[in-house]
Amino acid sequence: MSTIKRILRDGAKDNLTPLTTLDPDSITDFDELLTAMGRTAFGGRSLGEALDVLQAMVEDPDCVVVGTFSGAMTVAKQSKLLIKMLDEGWLDVVVSTGALMAHGFIESLGLKHFKYDSGMNDKALFDAGYNRVYDTLEPEANFTQAELVMREVMHQLMDEQKVQHLSSERICRAIGKHLCKKYDGPGILKSAYQKNVPVYIPAFTDSELALDVACAILAKDFGHLLGEKGPEELPFQFNPFLDLFSYSKKMHGAKKMGIFTIGGGVPRNWAQQVGPFFDVMSDRLERDLPARRFHYAIRICPEPVHWGGLSGCTYQEGISWGKFVPPAEGGRFAEVHADATLAWPILIKGLQDRLAKKAAKAGK
Repeated sequence: MSTIKRILRDGAKDNLTPLTTLDPDSITDFDELLTAMGRTAFGGRSLGEALDVLQAMVEDPDCVVVGTFSGAMTVAKQSKLLIKMLDEGWLDVVVSTGALMAHGFIESLGLKHFKYDSGMNDKALFDAGYNRVYDTLEPEANFTQAELVMREVMHQLMDEQKVQHLSSERICRAIGKHLCKKYDGPGILKSAYQKNVPVYIPAFTDSELALDVACAILAKDFGHLLGEKGPEELPFQFNPFLDLFSYSKKMHGAKKMGIFTIGGGVPRNWAQQVGPFFDVMSDRLERDLPARRFHYAIRICPEPVHWGGLSGCTYQEGISWGKFVPPAEGGRFAEVHADATLAWPILIKGLQDRLAKKAAKAGK
C-alpha cells in the first residue's frame, strides 16, 4: 500500500495574505473598524473589502456611479444614507423602486413612520388606517396628504409646461423641484434635484407615487378612464422608453461605470442591462457602439446565492452576460450578504471617516 507524502508549505513564503485578529482596543473610528474587519473572515471581510471598492469607485474621476435601491429602506429610516451619498457627489444616477421613493417622499413632507409591536392585530391596524411593513407602520393618512402634494406637482406639469409625454425621471425631477421650493429639511428627490442627478423608477406604476399620478390625472378629467374616451386619450402619455434612452445616453458617455446596489430586483437588473443593450444595438442594428461594462460593483443583499436568484445574478455570473469587466481585466467587485440596515450605515460611516482623514492629511 502506497502512501502520499505531503509537502507542507509555508504561507508566508508563498506570499499568502495573513489574517489579523480584530482588536477593539485599537479601533477609534469606522474606517479602522472596517479595515480591521477586512483582515478577518466571513461577512466581516466582505464588508471591509466593500469599503475599499467603494472608495476606489467614488474617487475615480472617470467613473459614472449608479446607485440602485430596493426594499423598504426609507420605511426603515435609512433615507439619509442615500441623501448623504447624493450630497457628497458619490452617486451620478439613482434607480429605485417606486415604493422606496414614495416612502422617502412622505418623509420629506415631515410625516412620520411608527414602530410596530408584535402584540398588535393586523385587522385592527387596517381598521385604524395603519399599513404594516414588517416591523414598521405607515399611516394611511400619510398617503392621503402626499397625494394632495403630488396633485399639485402634476397639475403644474400639465398646466404650466404643457407636457404631453412623461417618464419617471421627469416626474421625480418635478417632485424634487417642488420640495426645494415648498419644504425645508432633507429629502432624497430634493437632493437629487439639487445635484442634477436623474432618478429612474423602471416599475413606476407599481408604486403609491403612480397611484397619486393617476389620481391627479383623473382629477382633471375622470371621463377619460370611465367614459367614452379610452386611456390612449389621457392628458399625457407615460413613456418608459424615455427613461431607458435617457439612462443609456448618460452611460454612453461614461469612460468607466460603477454600480452600488442595495437589495436587487428590477432596479438592479434595469441598471445593469445597459451592457447587453449596447451589445444588442451594435449587433442587430449594425451600429458602432462602445462596449458598456461596469468596472466597479458593490451589492448589499441578504439573499443567498443557492436559491438561484440573489435578486439577480452574482457579479461573476454577470460577466457572462456582458455586464461587468472581469477581475483579470481590472474589474473590482464586492458582494456583502447582509441586512442593509446593518451593513449600509457602517459602510457609509467608514467612507466618511476614511475620506476625512485623507483630506486632513492632504491639508497638512
